[in-house]
Order: sequence, then C-alpha cells, then structure tokens
Amino acid sequence: MKHKLLLGFALFSLSGSLMAAESLCQQKEQDIKLEIDVAQKHNNQRRVNGLERALTEVRANCTDKKLEAAHLERINTQKQKVAERERELKEERQDGDDKDKIVKREEKLEEARHELKKLQAEPY
Repeated sequence: MKHKLLLGFALFSLSGSLMAAESLCQQKEQDIKLEIDVAQKHNNQRRVNGLERALTEVRANCTDKKLEAAHLERINTQKQKVAERERELKEERQDGDDKDKIVKREEKLEEARHELKKLQAEPY
C-alpha cells in the first residue's frame, strides 16, 4: 500500500514538473484546444471557428515574451483603472452629500481591484 502511494505521489510530482516545463504558448494552445472541445460539445460552430482561428494565430505568432508583455500591459492598464477609481471615490467623498454615488464608486473600485487580482493570478 505504501509503495502505491509513493508511486502515485512520484507520478504526480513528475507530471507537475513536466507541466512546469511547458511554455506559456503551449499552455495557451492547450487552453484553446479545451475551449474548442467545449464549444464542439455544445454545437457552437461559430465559437469553434473563432477558436480555431485563434489557435492558428497562436501557433504562428506566439512567443512567451509576447505573451508576458501583453499580460503585463493588461495588468498595468488595470492598475491605472484602480488608481482612477480611487481618485474618483476620493473626490466623491470630498464633494459628497450623495451617499448613493459614493456607494457606486466604492463598488466600481472593488470591481477594478478584483479584476486586477484576477489578472495578477493568471499565468499569461
């Protein structure tokens, strides 16, 4: 029993190591293939066509450096959006008789922060 556990753990560790060696472009290609499978299962041919075009584009033009640069750009854009939402909230609080507007600004700020955290957690 112990040997089976150790073997299972070793195989799991090895698969994790192999996945870590996979490039960002290979990961992106795999993600698109999975999405194609889902779209096919749901008979969504328009989505399949779009995903196949995306897959062709990834295969032709993808580099890890391009993916990383594009991802960092999205993160930086979202950081700017968070800063803008913080500024808007601060202004609304200074002006602020209207509690509804303040609440709306707070909600927008939280949405922007959530999106930033999501982007920062993504591998590409």
